[in-house]
Amino acid sequence: MRIAQVSPLYEAVPPRFYGGTERVVAHLTDALVDLGHEVTLFASAEARTKARLIPVRDEAIRLDPSPLKSDLAAHMNALAQVRALADDFDLIHFHTDMIHFPFFGDMAHRTLTTLHGRLDLKDLAGVYDQWRDFPLVSISDHQRLPLPGANWAGTVHHGMDEGLYRFHPEPGRYLAFLGRISPEKRPDRAIEIAIGAGVPLRIAAKVDAADRDYYEGRIRPLMDHPLVTYVGEIGDVEKSAFLGGAQALLFPIDWPEPFGLVMIEAMACGAPVIAYDCGSVPEVLEPGVTGLIVRSQAQAIAAVAQTARYDRAAIRARFEARFSARAMAQRYLDLHAVRAATRTLAPTAPDLTLAASA
Repeated sequence: MRIAQVSPLYEAVPPRFYGGTERVVAHLTDALVDLGHEVTLFASAEARTKARLIPVRDEAIRLDPSPLKSDLAAHMNALAQVRALADDFDLIHFHTDMIHFPFFGDMAHRTLTTLHGRLDLKDLAGVYDQWRDFPLVSISDHQRLPLPGANWAGTVHHGMDEGLYRFHPEPGRYLAFLGRISPEKRPDRAIEIAIGAGVPLRIAAKVDAADRDYYEGRIRPLMDHPLVTYVGEIGDVEKSAFLGGAQALLFPIDWPEPFGLVMIEAMACGAPVIAYDCGSVPEVLEPGVTGLIVRSQAQAIAAVAQTARYDRAAIRARFEARFSARAMAQRYLDLHAVRAATRTLAPTAPDLTLAASA
């Protein structure tokens, strides 16, 4: 197949540091190439990919030093370039939320749109009802709950390149928190868990401008505790040692997380995950095998001691079976094949859940 992958432009593909959507696009694109497909990636110029790259911006938006820039204009320019080449592709796969809908309505049947964010925002229902011809892919079944009547084509759980992170058979003596310093990610809970368990905590996370006050007022004072070390933002090169060396990853979220890529990053390194029962967590973690799902701080603190007994080789094996990039790519191909076989991509076409259940 001739496939276009259209990435958002906020981060590089893959990101230099933090970034979920663009990282998934990178792994999916390379896996599709490995499976023998002709893939074109529309992304910023610093992308690293096995596919043909069409650079639609000189660099990703977040790390662009220009003081004045427009993310809306950047994405509209990118979509204009995709539109100009649209006839070259059998399938155009968008990862850009809904911004492309007004430009590709006449060819919606040749598209897939993967939604990577939360869907409980006030104005979204009207958009997905207005442009019902576009088949949508969720990254977890839980993500769909706010929009049950949307034109869902299927669910495809995320996957990652198996060779990116190194398996660590022996854990170190610390807990890990990886992601963003933000209220919904609850680093304060992670700090409380570590202190309660008496185990050191290392925090590798970025602080967005929107969360600077939260960091300064709520989190930074907590980092003065001797058990807590703030590492800062890290990239893929550092993640393998950081996650693989941890006794467990703490994922104490307080929001409807659509997927939670860091959970499978930890699994790839052999580290179990202690996660709050929110969003997609029950779809990703297998209690007693790859981690523990908790509903209180007391349960989370008690879970720390249990993680030392986990079979880290079994955790890595479950990652390979359920969340490899190749498995993700094949699920997308299967989804497209099923829809093509119906001879229509109307909203009545069958919904196909192709989650990581192997």
